[in-house]
Amino acid sequence: MDVYLVGGAVRDELLDIEPGECDWVVVGATAEALLKQGFRQVGRDFPVFLHPDSNEEHALARTERKVAPGHTGFAVDASPDVTLEQDLARRDLTINAMAKDADGRIIDPWGGRKDIADRQLRHVSDAFREDPLRVLRTARFAARFHDLGFEVAAETMQTMTEIVAADELETLPAERLWQETLKALKTRRPEVYFEVLRECGALARVFPEIENLYGVPQPKRWHPEIDSGVHTMMALALSASLSDSSEVRFAVLTHDLGKATTPKWMLPGHRGHGERSVGLIRDLAARLRVPRSYQALAELVARHHGVVHRAAELRPRTIVGLLTDVDAFRRPDRFEKFLLACEADARGRAGLEERPYPQADLLRRALDAAREVSADGLRDNGLDGEELGEAIRVRRIHAVREALRGERGEMRTV
Repeated sequence: MDVYLVGGAVRDELLDIEPGECDWVVVGATAEALLKQGFRQVGRDFPVFLHPDSNEEHALARTERKVAPGHTGFAVDASPDVTLEQDLARRDLTINAMAKDADGRIIDPWGGRKDIADRQLRHVSDAFREDPLRVLRTARFAARFHDLGFEVAAETMQTMTEIVAADELETLPAERLWQETLKALKTRRPEVYFEVLRECGALARVFPEIENLYGVPQPKRWHPEIDSGVHTMMALALSASLSDSSEVRFAVLTHDLGKATTPKWMLPGHRGHGERSVGLIRDLAARLRVPRSYQALAELVARHHGVVHRAAELRPRTIVGLLTDVDAFRRPDRFEKFLLACEADARGRAGLEERPYPQADLLRRALDAAREVSADGLRDNGLDGEELGEAIRVRRIHAVREALRGERGEMRTV
């Protein structure tokens, strides 16, 4: 049998990027032969095995034939006579359809090296149409490699548009939609993922709540870019420069969903959009089975970001109330993510990207001061239960007032 390094590791080596996991294709072997050599089978749907020493994935060369709708409706042939070229032909993009043999020779039957040089994301063959998940995968690769100059090839974008129009995305399970989206949120340019999905029509199918933001106006005084969808993408891009947290980025992505449901008579204002956003976040999270930690942070940002922007105007008792509402005393790490998401919203606006956001530092100092308050002496005075809680709240308000004395008037609100 012959073993070849394939896929992303070959691509990344040619791009001079540190490769992640190494995947291998085995040609001319059977499952029984690999098992006898100590490989462990892990693939239920496909013949995938773990190497007995390296633990790296080795898959038998295979071909696929579409037999049913959706992402998994394939009949697989992994017989020993399947060639390497046939295996590479079933892959999604040419840059992922290369292999390297034991002598270091690159096997590139589909023009992957040329597309790397031309910075093109191009599908290998018309078999691309058979797996609708490849629409999202291509958008994710566009986000991942955007800073290297890659773009989706025109013919591939057309094919993606046709897949969407054929209602193929509706066959994908929620888990796979979220998995691809989560990977995209972790890239350097997550907004590109959603922009590519919008270009081929997939955004309206997978994330209608985000698609519906486009064309919705906002007050020019606060949002020079005006369009709510454009602002969301600008804020998402800004969030990626502030934090590596995909939770922060998801919160920014969804913080303004309620603006799409603002009554027309109220436009361009959006009074009450925070609470409307919370409801839409819950719907989206349930549909895509978004993890609870992502949903919880997103709801907090949607509900409270407007208050955070006005931090310089808030009374100490209101600040302590905000800190309590967002559970900052018990979960300071999440509170930091909350502030970063609010900052991304404030700065993700046309021409305002470099504007400082002192509101976050003010609230950080307020939290530090309030956390210094303890129940020492209060219990000795016989306080307990609600009375103790109220006494601590009063002490926290006093501590915040003293910590912020003299500096609040110097801040500019957004």
